[in-house]
Amino acid sequence: MFRTLFLTACLLLSPVTGRSDWLNFRGVDGTAPTGPGASASIKWKIQLPGRGLGSPIIVGDRLFVSASSGPLQRRLHVLCFSAKTGEKLWERQLQATGRTMCHEKTAVAAPSMASDGQRVFALFSSNDLFAFDLEGSLLWLRGLTVDYPNASNSLGMASSPLVVGGVLVTPSENDSESFVAGLNLKNGRNIWKLERPKLANWTSPIAWQGNALLQSGKGMTSVDPATGSILWEYTDGAATIASSAVGGDKIFVPSHGLTALRPAPGQPSPAQEWRVEQINPGTSSPILLGDNVYAINNAGVLNQATASTGERGWRLRLTGPFSGSPVGAGIFLYAVNEKGLLQIIDTTAEEGAVAHTIDLENTVLCTPSLADGALFVRSDSSLWRIE
Repeated sequence: MFRTLFLTACLLLSPVTGRSDWLNFRGVDGTAPTGPGASASIKWKIQLPGRGLGSPIIVGDRLFVSASSGPLQRRLHVLCFSAKTGEKLWERQLQATGRTMCHEKTAVAAPSMASDGQRVFALFSSNDLFAFDLEGSLLWLRGLTVDYPNASNSLGMASSPLVVGGVLVTPSENDSESFVAGLNLKNGRNIWKLERPKLANWTSPIAWQGNALLQSGKGMTSVDPATGSILWEYTDGAATIASSAVGGDKIFVPSHGLTALRPAPGQPSPAQEWRVEQINPGTSSPILLGDNVYAINNAGVLNQATASTGERGWRLRLTGPFSGSPVGAGIFLYAVNEKGLLQIIDTTAEEGAVAHTIDLENTVLCTPSLADGALFVRSDSSLWRIE
């Protein structure tokens, strides 16, 4: 009886999440248990009402994505679809309160949405932030530009929010009023606000061992999401576009090529396990799959290295260029280039091999998402399920 009551309490207290869900940019670690494999084909394709670079997120059978439309992209869209059928379940349209100026290659709907399994959070380049329940009811909103007028950059913001430790970690790193805030999930109020380097930054926070990892041009900082206190810092510089990858006890940082860090409890800085300057991630973030780490450079070459030692393995030239990052499941990596060519890479082939391709015939600048054995990809105009 005690065991039954304990398990019931755990179910009631736990958020409605699952390993098959994809709750933020690149999911838990960029991988999922299963994917469509080398026999993949398009299950459905639907139209979107506006531009966007943010990846879809998936909560159960619901897929959420944001978009922006209008001459100045001031109309903001949050959309919910059935992940299985593509049927639109609801759409909410809102008006931007902050700056919508951004580079022509990006969009106001550049950040990916995030979820705690019960609510979804949509952050836009205009620094407008909205929280909805899964049925589309607006719970709260923040016009962060109203609170912090100088928090913007001329190219547009793109860092994605993250739910970790019951807190919404919200990045707004830029050349002027640069910060990351930890917000209350229920009402959007600040729990803490951490000043950040005054540098334009498009990387996204990562959850690792219950804490939030913040990357910038200065390096990486680990933050307690409950208090915003700094746990440790790596100060040898890092990329401002490609985000880091995590796996096991290591963090793989785009820094002087690719650097593997291993933090230790109570230590002010992490140990450097290895560094390989020849593996230099470009716009795409690296990914850990199995015992190896992979990174696509600016020339479109996929590099493999042993995660434990950094020893370089094979190199495979893909058809580039790439703006989005690869994701993985099983033995396969999934990478979509800017022209919309999906390349499914068999990582067990002796020199790596492209096992299958699908031409989506659209410009694709986002990172795909994986859930329920399917791959989800969006462009400025379309959304696909591939299985």
